[in-house]
Amino acid sequence: MGESRTASASLGLLVGRLEHRMSRRVEAALGGPTLEQWRVLDLLSDGEGHPMTEIATHAMVPPPTLTKIVDRLIESTLVYRRPDEADRRRILVFLSERGQEEHAALAPRVALAEQDVVADLDQADLARLTDLLERLSR
Repeated sequence: MGESRTASASLGLLVGRLEHRMSRRVEAALGGPTLEQWRVLDLLSDGEGHPMTEIATHAMVPPPTLTKIVDRLIESTLVYRRPDEADRRRILVFLSERGQEEHAALAPRVALAEQDVVADLDQADLARLTDLLERLSR
């Protein structure tokens, strides 16, 4: 029983270290927008509008924090809000044309930063790690 508790603590520490390393590399690659702002831009890059609750979950921030992030992105003309045409009570957030350009410029830099963190893994190991992390993060 003690071994599994130690293994769990070690796993948590390892995942935390990986997240910290990945976040720092991505933030450095972004050179301006915050990691949370990037997560919002990246979600919205699919061209569909998303409600604030979905964006908050994706960006891993509480709703009040997301409101501030989206407000800043609106001030920078990277995103805009619009009522959902199917349900006018619901507000959706979209990437603006400028936001699309910003995302297109940042995405390759973010991808390189992420690849740098996992450069020591071969494709099979990376695929396995990705699969395991997806299963554990549900």
